[in-house]
Amino acid sequence: QIMLLSDPEMESSILISSDEGATYQKYRLTFYIQSLLFHPKQEDWVLAYSLDQKLYSSMDFGRRWQLMHEHITPNRFYWSVAGLDKEADLVHMEVRTTDGYAHYLTCRIQECAETTRTGPFARSIDISSLVVQDEYIFIQVTTGGRASYYVSYRREAFAQIKLPKYSLPKDMHIISTDENQVFAAVQEWNQNDTYNLYISDIRGIYFTLAMENIKSSRGLMGNIIIELYEVAGIKGIFLANKKVDDQVKTYITYNKGRDWRLLQAPDVDLSGSPVHCLLPFCSLHLHLQISENPYSSGRISSKETAPGLVVATGNIGSELSYTDIGVFISSDGGNTWRQIFDEEYNVWFLDWGGALVAMKHTPLPVRHLWVSFDEGHSWDKYGFTSVPLFVDGALVEAGVETQIMTVFGHFSLRSEWQLVKVDYKSIFSWRCTKEDYQTWHLLNQGEPCVMGERKIFKKRKPGAQCALGRDYSGTVVSEPCVCADWDFECDYGYERHGESQCVPAFWYNPASPSKDCSLGQSYLNSTGYRRIVSNNCTDGLREKYTAKAQMCPGKAPRGLHVVTTDGRLVAEQGHNATFIILMEEGDLQRTNIQLDFGDGIAVSYANFSPVEDGIKHVYKSAGIFQVTAYAENNLGSDTAVLFLHVVCPVEHVHLRVPFVAIRNKEVNISAVVWPSQLGTLTYFWWFGNSTKPLITLESSISFTFPAEGSNTITVQVAAGNALIQDTKDIVVHEYFQSQLLSFSPNLDYHNPDIPEWRQDIGNVIKKALVKVTSVPEDQILVAVFPGLPTSAELFILPPKNLTERRKGNEEDLEQVVETVFNALNQNLVQFELKPGVQVVVYVTQLTLAPLVDSSAGHSSSAMLMLLSVVFVGLAVFLIYKFKRKIPWINIYAQVQHDKEQEMIGSVNQSENAPKITLSDFTEPEELLDKELDTRVIGGIATIANSESTKEIPNCTSV
Repeated sequence: QIMLLSDPEMESSILISSDEGATYQKYRLTFYIQSLLFHPKQEDWVLAYSLDQKLYSSMDFGRRWQLMHEHITPNRFYWSVAGLDKEADLVHMEVRTTDGYAHYLTCRIQECAETTRTGPFARSIDISSLVVQDEYIFIQVTTGGRASYYVSYRREAFAQIKLPKYSLPKDMHIISTDENQVFAAVQEWNQNDTYNLYISDIRGIYFTLAMENIKSSRGLMGNIIIELYEVAGIKGIFLANKKVDDQVKTYITYNKGRDWRLLQAPDVDLSGSPVHCLLPFCSLHLHLQISENPYSSGRISSKETAPGLVVATGNIGSELSYTDIGVFISSDGGNTWRQIFDEEYNVWFLDWGGALVAMKHTPLPVRHLWVSFDEGHSWDKYGFTSVPLFVDGALVEAGVETQIMTVFGHFSLRSEWQLVKVDYKSIFSWRCTKEDYQTWHLLNQGEPCVMGERKIFKKRKPGAQCALGRDYSGTVVSEPCVCADWDFECDYGYERHGESQCVPAFWYNPASPSKDCSLGQSYLNSTGYRRIVSNNCTDGLREKYTAKAQMCPGKAPRGLHVVTTDGRLVAEQGHNATFIILMEEGDLQRTNIQLDFGDGIAVSYANFSPVEDGIKHVYKSAGIFQVTAYAENNLGSDTAVLFLHVVCPVEHVHLRVPFVAIRNKEVNISAVVWPSQLGTLTYFWWFGNSTKPLITLESSISFTFPAEGSNTITVQVAAGNALIQDTKDIVVHEYFQSQLLSFSPNLDYHNPDIPEWRQDIGNVIKKALVKVTSVPEDQILVAVFPGLPTSAELFILPPKNLTERRKGNEEDLEQVVETVFNALNQNLVQFELKPGVQVVVYVTQLTLAPLVDSSAGHSSSAMLMLLSVVFVGLAVFLIYKFKRKIPWINIYAQVQHDKEQEMIGSVNQSENAPKITLSDFTEPEELLDKELDTRVIGGIATIANSESTKEIPNCTSV
């Protein structure tokens, strides 16, 4: 079967052939495919990842597709593994969430609804951290800036990976999970371009160091490439490029990283001349990057079906070089090497490695390829196209009996792509018989025991152009060896000293049993050694180095921790906060645990066992809560504390700022947050062009502006993960005058009470004033207040750059004020809100509106005005105290300043109310014994009593 993807710039479709490309059928898609993942067993099952991060599945080789999930991390979806997952159509996937985290989910391809998805790991995980490989599943969780790694072996519960205590990893990559062991590359805190290689026990939990400072590089897509290569076909053989004193050298191991050595260079070069290369000063170095292009053989290649055969690009010398390179081959698993090309070639394996196909790695067009039947000793040249072809790649079918290669490329830069199928069946003249094979022994520098056994392999004799059958097996003999020192590596917590001795690291206490060890049970006490995983040696030192069973001692609780499942110290009010209790040491089954949530509620557990899903609790109020965990058994106790911030989602913030301020006078600024009960908030304030904010826990701040001009004030409010802001402008002057404005009642009907509308109305009023009075536009500022009835404040500002002549300018300003007030009093300031709706602007007169504006406006300005007229109120009270008869009095508290004038705040006004004077009330003698109420309304001070208001139309009690 063949599947071709269309050019996404042209259309979204696939072409499917079921007859080796003789015919194709086209199927249109509703999404654009970025990558495909075929099932390892079911050839018709396919997963498709789209450009918009959605995952689709097909069970009929792409003819029909079904959406599985809409938010999948790129390259983080995996098919089930046979023998481990219960269902063959199960898919493991990493799902992105809107809060910037990810979750590990599984579901079946035909049953992937919200209700059928399961989460094997309850907590959120780091993005792009899910790895499903063989028996293992790996995830990463970062808490407090430090990453923790978890592993599930054979789909068991996740356990935290244990690296040496002070490795402190910055990055970690899983290199190999073959043969029930994990190879992991870890970049530690003091490394930049190198990684350390660690190997695990069978369960993938406890890791020990295998090699330091392995070279790393960046791939074409920015991905990390670790220069470590596992030789296929023979277990235990790895190649690594290690950085030694700023030189990169290639090393090989035959026992999974316990021992390493340099590669011996070939005895002769390609021309047959002797090579003078003496270890350790000179050796063979190989490029170990696996090709990121699946249609290229890469710089190193080996096959499971061709054990012992390794082809790689490299050089001979003191270090790895990118010049003067050639192609080298080993027929015995890396023990000895020969050079086969003095330029770079791509080499592919055919028919169990019985034939090699080579094509020159060049940007120029080629017509020929080379075939060898004697492991590169000799090559035959074949033409595969009559016209030279720019080769973009070649695809060799994955089957072990492969005798067909598909080469694709183009004849010119503008031509269509060409596919050339090269069939090699005709050059395999007969089916191999017993006489066509020979045997070879796997050796490690002459030592026949490798990974605890002697192995003898068979392969075709050089030059035998026969085809291997399906019953071919490369291994002939496999015998176990007696266990020696090199069959054991240091156990977790131990370090190698000398050739064979393993001693405890300074941070490790070998007498401390596992934290899972309970009183009455037994545990395996390590001798400091563990047999290398997959090593088959017997007897010898095996008994000496095997861990011994011992009874578990009772232990008091120690190392108690309480954490949230997502690692964050913030939870939302009304939502589940999930806690996990961890304990480094202690008999869990005989320990009582109490968890106090800090809000008056606590839970207790007898014979505590870790709850995988965590302990859930819902906080009904916002605030900071002290969460306390207490563990106790008959040997002792331990306590852990966590301070949890419970917040309510911030919806809106309104910045209260006066429109105009006086230079060098302190201004009070506040922020109002909705909803009001949010717990602890953090406020960030920016003034003018400042790039560094002032940070407070209070919702108000005082600030002094040192210079005149327009300034921007911004506040940001942080509550948990939420961050909102508001911005206002303030004008700063040496002095100014202001007046409250009101409008004809028809404006209220059209007032939606939103900031944009108020700003537009202010600009309209400003234009109307400028038009009527001819006052310069920069001397007028109009601010419309929130709320109903609609009101505004008019600011008359001094001319720019004239503050040096302060007194004269004040007189000029008085003339401007008089001009504006005359226009307002004569009802000359009007504007058309919409056709047929004419709005008149008035100077606000005395009304019975309340003194303090309850809207988000200028209550501080109103208080300033109240203070400025309190003396007037006291004077009026003294007049009545001494019973002085005054027919009527209008007391106007008109604020005038000899030096500086403060801004007058806003009040809610009501139009068309009658003017009230003292003559409208009862005689002063009747007021003396009653509680007086002194208020300032619209700039007029009045003294009145709620019980002595005269009968006046439309008059209400003050």
